[in-house]
Amino acid sequence: MSKRKASKYKIDRRLGENIWGRPKSSVNRRSYGPGQHGQRRKSKVSDYGIQLRAKQKLKGYYGDVTEKQFKATYQEASRMKGDTGQNLIGLLEQRLDMICYRAKFAPTIFSARQIVSHGHIRVNGVKCSIASRRVRAGDVISLGSKAKDMALIAEAQSLAERDIPDYVMPDGTDKATFVRVPTLDEVPYPVKMEPNLVVEFYSR
Repeated sequence: MSKRKASKYKIDRRLGENIWGRPKSSVNRRSYGPGQHGQRRKSKVSDYGIQLRAKQKLKGYYGDVTEKQFKATYQEASRMKGDTGQNLIGLLEQRLDMICYRAKFAPTIFSARQIVSHGHIRVNGVKCSIASRRVRAGDVISLGSKAKDMALIAEAQSLAERDIPDYVMPDGTDKATFVRVPTLDEVPYPVKMEPNLVVEFYSR
């Protein structure tokens, strides 16, 4: 399991956007970057800089995904038929931790990864502790018996700031079915994501 070495809200401030749409995000109060030079005048960004920013934003949104994992996902998407950008989004949304987040089993993508790694999630009735596991269409994701009473789960399900998307079908509060691989337009990102720029970044 990779370990996040910095505050998640520093990612927001570095990018200047509230990428998870959370009301607690510090970017809502301080829209400039972290550190003593955060308020310095911004220079013109090159094409490479724009592509890098798009990549960092998409990778950051998915939490503790390492650069190695993210690049491997891109390479797999590039080998698939169809649009590489759409394929990349589809593969990222098929991660088990992301399905748990979409199903509102956890309030943040970081806590979703945690409940998976701690063994609180079942895939088709079998315990799975691998957050990066690829979920297939038709797979049923459910909470373990201990997780049903966790305060974290109750907090997630009470959040009004996000809804469960159409490609995840809930069955009560402790079970959900992954219906299909989504397209970019179906994914409820709080900010604009540009996977086409990510493809350009890795294609250089």
